[in-house]
Amino acid sequence: MIRLEPRATPSVLMSWCSPILAVLLTAACGVVLFMAVGKDPLTSLGVFFFEPIKDLRGWTEVGVKVAPLLLISVGLAICFRANFFNIGAEGQLVIGAIAAGSVVLYFDDGEGGGFWLITLALLAGAVGGALWGGITAWLRDRFNANEILVSLMLVYVAQLLLSYLVHGILIDPDGFGFPQSRLFSDGFLLPMVIPGTRLHLGIVLALAAALLGWLFMSRSFSGFKLQVGGMAPRAARYAGFSARKALWVSMLVSGGLAGVAGACEVMGPIGQLTPSVSPGYGFAAIIVAFVGRLHPIGVIFSSFIMALLYIGGELSQSRLGMPSAITGVFQGILLFSLLACDVLIHNKLRWRK
Repeated sequence: MIRLEPRATPSVLMSWCSPILAVLLTAACGVVLFMAVGKDPLTSLGVFFFEPIKDLRGWTEVGVKVAPLLLISVGLAICFRANFFNIGAEGQLVIGAIAAGSVVLYFDDGEGGGFWLITLALLAGAVGGALWGGITAWLRDRFNANEILVSLMLVYVAQLLLSYLVHGILIDPDGFGFPQSRLFSDGFLLPMVIPGTRLHLGIVLALAAALLGWLFMSRSFSGFKLQVGGMAPRAARYAGFSARKALWVSMLVSGGLAGVAGACEVMGPIGQLTPSVSPGYGFAAIIVAFVGRLHPIGVIFSSFIMALLYIGGELSQSRLGMPSAITGVFQGILLFSLLACDVLIHNKLRWRK
């Protein structure tokens, strides 16, 4: 019988290398998957992993996906480090999109826009996402409600609220009844980082968030207290660190960054409010955060990998005839590969009769 026994000293090097190993295992599982459905595995892997980044346009399209994933996963990394599990980033993204879109629609007269109004809309998105995350923090703080269940249930409330608004007061009066808002004027759209592409300012905000998150967690006393509270709650209480403050800070920061991601989506590639403003970035960012080892810099690498899976999944549908679920399948394989690596890093296999 094979049993798992804890290792005395798990390898730190392997802990940091395991995400790379998980990506390689995901590619190996992809070979088996494509062979099982009768596709040439090498050609299929080329379409999935290399075709999206063969030219500048491909890189910029991956960057469009990286922006929301990186913004959300930085906030989740901070939240998870504090030992609070925010599973509702998707809902916070949606509320951020609603808040930013509402500001744009209020001020958009077809001629205005510019730096200050774009900044105001982004701030509205951050505030909306933070307030939505604050609901979870308040229920956890006041009634000791489970933040996993509360944040997850609030996702569906946010999605239904968005659907209600785009079918109601925010519907485009000239849109022939389609459930969507008016298109935003050019003055309210995020400027492009590279002219002629869709890569917008959101990628700069995401990289800045990763850098600030790293400085906060690694170079500030507040970040140190947050991590101690997550790793050793009893030691944190003995040292006088406030678990209540850690809850509120982590949830508000996480919700605010998810809200900014939603604002960037509706003011970037979408350009309006629609019933669906996210293909599941809030849930995918949970995988991104763990593949990045809950490190604000590490999630840059994992955001790129996840964005590659999104673009590769779209290409495999159009060029290989694969079903739309292929992206979710690869995301799940990546997560399970990482979990398997982590189990073997902290445990060793023993054969016993």
